[in-house]
Amino acid sequence: MLKINNLHANVGDTPILKGLTLEVPAGEVHAIMGPNGAGKSTLAHVLGGKPGYDVTQGSVEFRGQDLFDLEPHERAATGLFLGFQYPVEIPGVSNVQFLREALNAQRKYRGEEALSGGEFLKLAKEKAGLLKMDMEMLKRQVNVGFSGGEKKRAEMVQMGILDPAFAVLDETDSGLDIDALRTVGEGINTIMRAPDKGVLLITHYQRLLDVVKPDKVSILADGRIVQTGGPELATRLEDEGYDAVMANA
Repeated sequence: MLKINNLHANVGDTPILKGLTLEVPAGEVHAIMGPNGAGKSTLAHVLGGKPGYDVTQGSVEFRGQDLFDLEPHERAATGLFLGFQYPVEIPGVSNVQFLREALNAQRKYRGEEALSGGEFLKLAKEKAGLLKMDMEMLKRQVNVGFSGGEKKRAEMVQMGILDPAFAVLDETDSGLDIDALRTVGEGINTIMRAPDKGVLLITHYQRLLDVVKPDKVSILADGRIVQTGGPELATRLEDEGYDAVMANA
């Protein structure tokens, strides 16, 4: 579903990704872990198409297409979802308004009929319920005045409504307490655990993986994947630390 081959990317004149190769097939949740500055968030931004990240070499194929031939909104409409480490606030725009416009824009791109107001509200209520979020929260401005946990739950509701084929989640556990982490993790499982979907889950900590239970875990260091294994690799990182585990990579 997602094939990354020898990917190199710079931020300004600084090389960050230095030959990253990774494949995530449909039906797989693949966790990426690594020390600070390894390139984890850069990878997410490059896949999402954020300006300022220059791909200098390599390729990314998504659902049989060259990802870099697509603009960010086209990547989203093709089924790619990017969850941010720090979701942004959008004053003056309600979550309901934002999500309905986003969903119907994607449906239009794919040649599908737009959802009516009633159809959308029914869908939004269903997905908000999965993340234990009151519909009143979705009537508020996007992330304005939200706690860290509320922002992440709102983002998972967004993912549920847009129903992507593949989610790149950049440190979704950042800023979450134990209860919110469990809710978000269960939301990921409910929304994205399917034979025709995939997840690239970027995290620092084992605690989210205890809920999501990835199929594979890779260590990203100095812009490259240096080791890949099963869920037990994350447990080793928790117990031994990056230096000890990577010394044997």
